[in-house]
Amino acid sequence: MNEEHKTDGGDMSRRIAQRRSELGLTRDEVAEHAGMDPGYVRYLEEHPARLSRESLYRLSQALRTSPDHLLGADTDTPPGAASTAVAEPQLRTLSADECRELIGPGGVGRVAFAEAAGAAPTVLPVNYGLSDDAVVFRTASHGIIARNASGPMSFQVDRLDDTMSEGWSVLVAGRARIVEDAAELAALREHHSLRPWAGGDREAWVRIEAEQITGRRVGGRTSG
Repeated sequence: MNEEHKTDGGDMSRRIAQRRSELGLTRDEVAEHAGMDPGYVRYLEEHPARLSRESLYRLSQALRTSPDHLLGADTDTPPGAASTAVAEPQLRTLSADECRELIGPGGVGRVAFAEAAGAAPTVLPVNYGLSDDAVVFRTASHGIIARNASGPMSFQVDRLDDTMSEGWSVLVAGRARIVEDAAELAALREHHSLRPWAGGDREAWVRIEAEQITGRRVGGRTSG
């Protein structure tokens, strides 16, 4: 069955155009990667349209995002709320190198730590980068994360695609510390232009030295 996904016109068009602009791609380049006519890409950026599941997937791949993001279905709904489209999803363990490759570009992940022995973990989102084998991020100098950045801390990041029922998750376990060395701070500021979404004072840099990196990927059965 050839499922169709109707765009909402302006919102869908803006998401396509905005994502293309973020990547610095021309319409011709997007069209080439998606196997579409450049005129059709222009049409999608300017008019409502009905996309087949295959076309939506190819366009999202060309724009390095997910079908759900283009549809606007990932803004207010928890990941995984949609029904599973893959009849026999397969779960695969990722190697440490595969995990590093997935989280290497940086983005938004979650840190987890216990404020006291026996306390339930506190989990908070952070904008992060990867420095060698360590996760680095900025936080408030006197905030809850900084107060607990001198011991065990875990970091988790994932990417889910409800439409294609695919996704991956990576967990980094290690020890955290506040970066205080002037030379190390200068190097982090030079190589990581982290801009926390939360805004405000985020002058403290935290480094989680990885002791263990694990991950899993779920998706459809591979052929072969």
